[in-house]
Amino acid sequence: MDKYDKVFELAKNRGFIWPSFEIYGGASGFYDYGPMGATLKRKIEDAWRRLYCVGEGFYEIESPTIGVEAVFEASGHVGGFADPMTTCQNCKESFRADHVIKGEMEIPDGLKKEQLTEIIKKYGIKCPECGGPLGEVYDFNLMFQTWIGPGQKKKGYMRPETAQGMFVDFPRLLRFYREKLPFGVTQIGKSYRNEISPRQGVIRLREFTQAEAEVFVNPKDKSSHPNFEAVRDMVLPLYDEQSQLSGGQPIPMAIGEAVGKGIIANEYLAYYVALTHVFLTMVGIDPARLRFRQHMKTERAHYATDCWDAEVLLERFGWVEVVGIADRTDYDLTAHQRRSEVDMSVFVPFEKPMKVSRTIVTPNMAVIGPRYKGKAGKIMAALKAMPQSELSKPEVRLNIDGEEIIIESSLFEHKTVYEDVNGENVLAHVVEPSYGIDRILYSILEHAYHEEVVRGEERIVLKLARSVAPITAAVLPLLSKEPLTGKARKIALGLKDKGFMVEYDESGTIGRRYRRNDEVGTPFSITVDHETMEDDTVTIRDRDTMSQVRVPVKDLARVLGELLASDRPLTDFGERVA
Repeated sequence: MDKYDKVFELAKNRGFIWPSFEIYGGASGFYDYGPMGATLKRKIEDAWRRLYCVGEGFYEIESPTIGVEAVFEASGHVGGFADPMTTCQNCKESFRADHVIKGEMEIPDGLKKEQLTEIIKKYGIKCPECGGPLGEVYDFNLMFQTWIGPGQKKKGYMRPETAQGMFVDFPRLLRFYREKLPFGVTQIGKSYRNEISPRQGVIRLREFTQAEAEVFVNPKDKSSHPNFEAVRDMVLPLYDEQSQLSGGQPIPMAIGEAVGKGIIANEYLAYYVALTHVFLTMVGIDPARLRFRQHMKTERAHYATDCWDAEVLLERFGWVEVVGIADRTDYDLTAHQRRSEVDMSVFVPFEKPMKVSRTIVTPNMAVIGPRYKGKAGKIMAALKAMPQSELSKPEVRLNIDGEEIIIESSLFEHKTVYEDVNGENVLAHVVEPSYGIDRILYSILEHAYHEEVVRGEERIVLKLARSVAPITAAVLPLLSKEPLTGKARKIALGLKDKGFMVEYDESGTIGRRYRRNDEVGTPFSITVDHETMEDDTVTIRDRDTMSQVRVPVKDLARVLGELLASDRPLTDFGERVA
């Protein structure tokens, strides 16, 4: 078994991840989280909330997972959210065309379906399942379609991302944030994509969890983030477009230097790249297996100024995207403003009023109205939109509905006035860090998985970060009999009352219980023995080093709390046990 198989076997046996609908044969792209997995997932989400909601001050919202068709027409998902698909002419199995080709040869990203079809035919690329011929490449929309209400009257879609709910709510969010930029909003929830052939476990799912932040900012302020100094000197492995084109490697570079050289577009985008690194390493991603790859121009969304993916190295799948950080400009708010006809702009006051000139045009409607009838309103609007230099000519030429109309200067009056302007209306730009929680969870499991030999026996251990481990501590009576069991249960209940996730375990030998808790990543095991009955102290064992210290029962909650809040070694907190 490779590492993926080993991790997944452990995940299934220890209650982290199970195939969905297993008793009915399962369905690709769907997985359940068992007791350990669901708890780990919640702790990852809570860590994300602490960073973005508490640390950054962004409030969280919750919008429906089903959206009306108009939302996704405006966002472009109805017309353009598709993957290139090809179907085997023999076994009728369908595949992502670019993935099938990449299994045989290197190709650039962003090729059109016609180009992919040509490559399949030219190089005779066959079905990876049965070896049969592959058909023409066609676009397959990834959204799940549904109907809202009876009678198929109102079409809807399962959302393919959480972002659109935040964009649609922008007018109310703006009022909530007192009509001032910048502000951020977050959402954690399910998204749905009808993937063509998900064969990568929890790496590619049809139902998955996203944690997204939308940071709305004045486009003139993107070059200066208020907290940028805190991350300026942070050095990250940046795999920029030039390094990819030259076949090079990621370059360790300070965030401030990357912005100064124009490698990262602006401070706002760079700040959230840095914050992504903080989060991923905090929850247990190995920094040696983490890089930030810049989207090539050929793969970048047409509306994005710049986009970076946090990629994690996995043994079977190589470099896998787990977070995307994009500068989406004003594309989303512009699209929803156009489709909904609701003003999405923000009034931004100037530091001091500015004098601006304005041309006032007064048409002689007594003449223009009867002469031009239905076109009179358009003529008046066109005149008011013209510059002063054109209005000063003896006659003005207008294009109204494709027809040239000449208006003599005698038919209107115009003058220039100067006014104090206190501000301007702008469409906010959006910087978006978008986290794939399921991919992050699997990556944490793989990076935490270790096999080692201890005293001649193999030990499997999940070295999970203390803060996200499903169980903080296991309370273990040395022997499964009174008075040790009663004392151990009392200690476990006391820790639970203090808010700790604690497991009580008296089944099997103490060594077997240690190994069982090592496998699920429990950072600390608390052993209640005969000495406990004499002096009210217990032994705490560290999962990773297997070192042990003796601690008074009355200090247990404090010690565990301090251990969870830091990376300090257990041996700092008690008398070592030989």
